[in-house]
Amino acid sequence: MVGDTEGYVIAPVLETARLRLRPVSNRDANDLHARFISPAVRRFLWDNRVIAPDRTLDIIAESARLFAQQGCGLWIVTRHEAPNEAMGFTGLWHFRDPPQLELLFGIAERWWGQGLATESARAVVRYAFDRLGLERVDASTDVPNTASIRVLEQLGMRWARRETIGGLDTVFFAIEASKFARAGRR
Repeated sequence: MVGDTEGYVIAPVLETARLRLRPVSNRDANDLHARFISPAVRRFLWDNRVIAPDRTLDIIAESARLFAQQGCGLWIVTRHEAPNEAMGFTGLWHFRDPPQLELLFGIAERWWGQGLATESARAVVRYAFDRLGLERVDASTDVPNTASIRVLEQLGMRWARRETIGGLDTVFFAIEASKFARAGRR
């Protein structure tokens, strides 16, 4: 567990074979904002809008609140051998109205194709089942986001539905705790 530099959040650090996921804090604002506005990430996460740095700070504050109240939020993804190099982010975040908790992830383009999005997302799904006691983890993405769809499928998530949301063709995936356990929690 680590505390935020402001001292009000206690959240777990997650470890995988190659990665360390630590809860986002204000010290990550520049790195997280850079990930959010990179063309390949913002295309699907922000519908291609470049968000302001203040929006990133709001997200960090919301993540701290979520960790404190619900045990979930956003983690910065780093490699064990380079703990200060933010490769991306992953987490459990509320989307839509009414809010629905969903898996979220984004890895910088230079790290694509190495299985890092899947590895970091798998750690968060495991955390959701083992530590939060969730029975199901949901996720969604725009239909053209084939890379994210592949990650969700590699996690063992199954297609749940397809729907137009805010004018975007969106596909929804889900995995139940029992199916994640049977998949061997790779």
